[in-house]
Amino acid sequence: QVQLVESGGGLVQAGGSLRLSCAASGRTFSSYVMAWFRQAPGKEREFVAVISWSGSRTIYADPVKGRFTISRDNAKNTVYLQMNSLKPEDTAAYYCAADMTYGKRSPDNYDYWGQGTQVTVSS
Repeated sequence: QVQLVESGGGLVQAGGSLRLSCAASGRTFSSYVMAWFRQAPGKEREFVAVISWSGSRTIYADPVKGRFTISRDNAKNTVYLQMNSLKPEDTAAYYCAADMTYGKRSPDNYDYWGQGTQVTVSS
């Protein structure tokens, strides 16, 4: 089991960048597949990206391909989401999630979640 805490959200102008971090507690972080989801008001929670335990494999949702990069540093028990060329459509609460199986895109497949960090992109 892990506990997750996101940070790095904030207000940014369209075209700007933010780097989100998700810090995990415990000693088993490297055993988990890590993913980012986002949820805007009135919308369902949406898959953003997932990374394998080793960091060698990644999957991105179509709207963020080429703009967002997921990475992890197992030595620091941290997963990151680098967000470039931000658009107002990216405005949402961003959540870090952990699972034991790589490649799942549904929120229902993830057992552990952080509290979320708000990203607001102004035009």
